[in-house]
Amino acid sequence: MTLASRRTLLAVSMMALGLAACSNTEGPVSASTTSHGDNKAELTARSEAALNELYAKTPATRQLGEKAKAILVFPGILKAGLIIGGQGGNGAMFEGGKAVGYYNIAGASIGLQAGAQEFSQAYFFNTAEALKTFRETKGFQGGAGASAVAADFGANAALTSATLQKPVVVATWGQAGLMAGATIEGAKITEINP
Repeated sequence: MTLASRRTLLAVSMMALGLAACSNTEGPVSASTTSHGDNKAELTARSEAALNELYAKTPATRQLGEKAKAILVFPGILKAGLIIGGQGGNGAMFEGGKAVGYYNIAGASIGLQAGAQEFSQAYFFNTAEALKTFRETKGFQGGAGASAVAADFGANAALTSATLQKPVVVATWGQAGLMAGATIEGAKITEINP
C-alpha cells in the first residue's frame, strides 16, 4: 500500500469516526437528560408509540408481546458509517404495560458500509430466566451469550414456532416495515437514568 493510499484510508476512517460520533444523537446519556431532551415520560411515550407501530405493521408480533415477561423497546436507533460505523439509541422496558427501566443501545462496526439509517427495535423477553439474566448482568452484549434471535416469520406472516420458543426474540422495523435479517450482533445494552 502506498503512502498516499494509507493517508486516504486514514482520512476516510477519521471522517467515519466523526460521522458516527456526530450522528449518534441518542448515545449514552447523563443522569439528567438525553440529547433529544427525553425525560422518563417522553422516552416512555416514544417507546409505547413505537411498540404500537410494530403491532400495527406486523400483527403477529402482538402474540409475542402478550406472552413476553418484559419488552425492551428502542423507538429510534440511528446507525451511520463510512467504513467504520456506529449506532445508538435510548429506550424503555415494559412489564405488565408499565415502564420499569430505561436503557441505551450502542455499537460499532467495521466493514463495507456507507450512509445512515434509523430504525426501531424491540426485545421480547419470553422467559423469567432470560429477564433475570439480563438484569443481573446489567444488560448484555448482542451476540455474546444473550440467546437473542431475530424474529422469524413464516410464509403466512405468522411467527414460526421455533421463534416463539426462544428466550429473547428481537424485532427490527423501519419506515418500510419489518426489516428481515437485521443484525443484533455487536450492540451493547446498558441501563440509564434519563
